[in-house]
Amino acid sequence: MLRKLLSIFILKRSGKALVLFLATCSVFYGYAQADPLQTADSLQQAGWVNQRYAAMSPEQRIGQLFMVMATSDKPEAEMQKISRWIRDYHIGGLIFSTGGPVRQARMTNRLQQLSSTPLLIGMDAEWGLAMRLDSTFAYPWNTTLGAIQDSTLLEQIGYRIGEQAKRLGVHINFAPVVDINTNPDNPIIGNRSFGEDPEKVSWHARLMMKGMQRAGVLSCAKHFPGHGDTAVDSHKALPQILFERQRLDSVELLPFKRLSKQGLSSVMIAHLNVPALTGSETEPTSLSARLIETVLKEQLGFKGLILTDALNMKGVTGYTGEKNTSLTAFLAGNDMLLMPPDLDRDFPVFLEAYKSGTISEARLERSVKKILKAKYKAGLHQFKPVIIPGLFANLNQPADSLLYEKAMEGAITVLQNKVDILGIKRLENKKIAYVKFGDAPHLPFLERLQQYADVTAVSANDIASLTRKLEEFNLVIIGMHQSNESPWKKHAFTEKERFWLEEISRMRSSNVILTVFARPYILRDILSYDNIDGLVMAYQNSKIAQQTAAEMLFGVFAARGKLPVSAHSAFPEGSGLQTAGLRRLGYSIPERVGFDRYKLARVDSLVRDGLDSLMFPGAQVLISRKGQVVYHKAFGKPAYDAEGGVKLTDVYDLASLTKILATLPLLMQMEERGQIRLNATFGDLSPELAESELKNVTVLKALSHYGRLPSWIAFYLDTLGKNRQPSSEFYRNKSETGYSIKVAERLYLTDAYKDSIYDRIARQSLKSNRYRYSDVAYYVFKKYIEETLQKPLNLLADEALYKPLGASRTHFNPLKTIPKEEIIPTELDNYYRYQKIQGYVHDMGAAMQGGVGGHAGLFSNANDVAKIMQMYLQGGYYGGSRLIESRTVEKFNKCYFCDKNVRRGVGFDKPQLEDPGPTCGCVSRKSFGHSGFTGTYTWADPETEIVYVFLSNRTYPSSTNTLLIRSGLRTRIQQAIYDSLISSEQN
Repeated sequence: MLRKLLSIFILKRSGKALVLFLATCSVFYGYAQADPLQTADSLQQAGWVNQRYAAMSPEQRIGQLFMVMATSDKPEAEMQKISRWIRDYHIGGLIFSTGGPVRQARMTNRLQQLSSTPLLIGMDAEWGLAMRLDSTFAYPWNTTLGAIQDSTLLEQIGYRIGEQAKRLGVHINFAPVVDINTNPDNPIIGNRSFGEDPEKVSWHARLMMKGMQRAGVLSCAKHFPGHGDTAVDSHKALPQILFERQRLDSVELLPFKRLSKQGLSSVMIAHLNVPALTGSETEPTSLSARLIETVLKEQLGFKGLILTDALNMKGVTGYTGEKNTSLTAFLAGNDMLLMPPDLDRDFPVFLEAYKSGTISEARLERSVKKILKAKYKAGLHQFKPVIIPGLFANLNQPADSLLYEKAMEGAITVLQNKVDILGIKRLENKKIAYVKFGDAPHLPFLERLQQYADVTAVSANDIASLTRKLEEFNLVIIGMHQSNESPWKKHAFTEKERFWLEEISRMRSSNVILTVFARPYILRDILSYDNIDGLVMAYQNSKIAQQTAAEMLFGVFAARGKLPVSAHSAFPEGSGLQTAGLRRLGYSIPERVGFDRYKLARVDSLVRDGLDSLMFPGAQVLISRKGQVVYHKAFGKPAYDAEGGVKLTDVYDLASLTKILATLPLLMQMEERGQIRLNATFGDLSPELAESELKNVTVLKALSHYGRLPSWIAFYLDTLGKNRQPSSEFYRNKSETGYSIKVAERLYLTDAYKDSIYDRIARQSLKSNRYRYSDVAYYVFKKYIEETLQKPLNLLADEALYKPLGASRTHFNPLKTIPKEEIIPTELDNYYRYQKIQGYVHDMGAAMQGGVGGHAGLFSNANDVAKIMQMYLQGGYYGGSRLIESRTVEKFNKCYFCDKNVRRGVGFDKPQLEDPGPTCGCVSRKSFGHSGFTGTYTWADPETEIVYVFLSNRTYPSSTNTLLIRSGLRTRIQQAIYDSLISSEQN
């Protein structure tokens, strides 16, 4: 009603002031909101536009119509050419192509200084600035994003691309691409399209547009009226689209129609032959007044800026005859002319057309004022040069990698999941092989797979040899790796790969998972997927895509992507199965879980201080939070004189961490099954102790180190001769009957000594002080566990814990399964074994038990230790399996004697009650962990959900080196971890 009253009032009254007033009222009441170039301060915008336009000469107004190409990787001649065009032709804008960000920023600043009216800077940054520039970030391609179902994530990506563009001084991003890619053979769109469903493409494009425009960058939908269903590249020829109008309305035009109603800043007109819209069999759409004025403006209601696609493309240059291509495009209704083929020729033609009346003042004014409005909306009325310092860092932030990671998690699509093979469960029953297809990099995928399980890369020159090798495996993961260099790269299975896939999938001995790091249409190369158990579309072969796909395979997160195009008769558009998350550790960056990476870098400094101070030769440090490993590094060398450095896969002697990573979880499981009670006594557990002073010590007190037991017993001393060397009474230099316990190289202990160990324990007296840290109880527990369960401790722990967890680098007696060079040495022993201790347990008592002690003997790396600690943190659940009941974990993670000033839990160490103690003092009371003699430490905190692992060999070359212990370095690192938490994330 108000609009009608205003219209009647305008008809009956005259006067520019009154009309302006009423227009202002119209804006105030929201009637001008359909103009996407309108700003909130519309009066100031109108004033600036009118003032600028009035001050321009005809030549300056005409110059605003042209946006020319610029590159920052060309010689100074490029700069001089564009400078001349600014001076002589008053060009309106630049579209930057190849180069680098700093060079482009400097070039932008120089050229902006030369222009009396600020230049509108544009770029093709469909998947980020990296589409054109080096040293910038590349987000996933649109087809990958088309698989994502999370609207928040899509808008965030659009916003970040917009932020980066704006930081570089770019005002209009020629994106989003809204072409409906219904033609798999499209040579120029393909991965640049969000998919083949018009409604879904519209939804994805709107979110990307919304994010970009929220960042202050103008959007541009392209390529109108739709370049998706073509098999010709318009850079090389004029593609034909011969559909009827009904089809075009429901498919090609639909996204433009949707976005036109939702604030789209601009549209780019493609060079296409679409007779149903142009009324011509030959006229390119970019030169069609019928298409632009009637279809786009009137019928679709678009009121934003209209730009041509590049006018130097062959899809348009050969279709104007004697007419000037740029002028014809302008007269057809385009506002801004992109990359004119010959500006030195075109500008005089425009000027003459204006003087002759071919270009009316009204027509010129309409487009130039729209361009000026766009410049105002982009902030050019308050132009500021690009700030060069910090530019590279701003364009490559950790947030970008995190967003890419989340995008891939949302995009990865499961197309086949027979026998519920995904995510991979019951690792104790799996023997896994990896086979590489394709000619692109694959190591990020393989290495991440190997962080979850023992995965063997298998290759061969012929299929017979390959299948023979694969017979020993029951799960084969095939990775199809294709180039990630650009979205236009062709992806295909070779004839050899098609045959090999068929042969491998026919093997009855194994399940097969095919993970495809390529465009979806590659699936057409395979006739049938009937024999493939798991089929995963990962879309791209980037490092993050490979790592993320590996995590999905092992159930770190649930797959939820949907196929954006019809890739195969068996997998139409929209296909996608959801899998379950299995709560395994993932791998990400500090920002994902609330850490400040710059503060966390303090950990690096502390570890290096330890290296420089000769506290240890090398170390591994791992930090995770909320189930994401965000810090995982190796430092130093295995030994001071070693040539190579410590690797993340190397294993350390964990020393007393064995207590909570091997013996304790077995006791917890036995307690659940009623096979041991916390109030049971040593007399109950061991007949040999029934008459000893130790007989009344309970399991609870012993595990809490409140049983008055001796700290340790130096069993080995009794086996040395007068010369302090191993006595021939007890040892042989090779294995022989009765001497099978190998304590080191060329040193075998008599089998009879096993009984001597327990006889010696039975003769011990209780100590006077209640609290005393003791290894002795774990000799008793080991014997009880093995006798009750009728298996050695090492096999029990392997079956019950390490195999189900995928802790494939965790072993007693590691030399049986791990090459010696991958085992960190612990000491140059000059008091018992008189040799370099590497691959044999450092603890003498554990060595005298064949390397398997209840208190020591376990070897592992930081990654595997973190898995076990995460299992505890998750209440005994990990990887789809419940290993321990949550109530049991809670029962054992409890301080029963705190009132006696004993901080210990049941097996676990707990935070100190008074300083000093085993932690930084910054952890919660619910936290738990342990430390080891060789320089190891791990701690988990349920409140902050932090797991921290520190592994070192401080005992090398000599265990007399106590610098690490005296320095408190391990707990100072723990303090640095907690100091790195962003304040809002601290619990």
